[in-house]
Amino acid sequence: MSIQRLRTEKRYSEIVIHNGTVYLAGQLADDYAGDIREQTRQTLANIDRFLAEAGSDKAKILSVTIYLKDMADYAGMNEVYDAWVAEGAAPGRACVEAKLYDSRVLVEMMVIAAQS
Repeated sequence: MSIQRLRTEKRYSEIVIHNGTVYLAGQLADDYAGDIREQTRQTLANIDRFLAEAGSDKAKILSVTIYLKDMADYAGMNEVYDAWVAEGAAPGRACVEAKLYDSRVLVEMMVIAAQS
């Protein structure tokens, strides 16, 4: 089975495809100045873009792990996330509080999805 790596850098690949499964590296907002809702919107937009590049979409997400800087942001993140999730296609999910690599980052998401 071949492994396809897209947008590869020294330490990681943004997208890894193996055996019909798409693995996304942790996705963040492009602009860290926004509040939790804005950072969540930007993060989800990046997920949409990378899934499309890999031949998949949000309806095919199998699992998402969400890392929040502060669980106090849980409701605000969920407000945006719930509106984004494909109807009838809610993936398996975990959400944890974590110290993220930059103090301005409020949310990071890792996704595993089926390929189209």
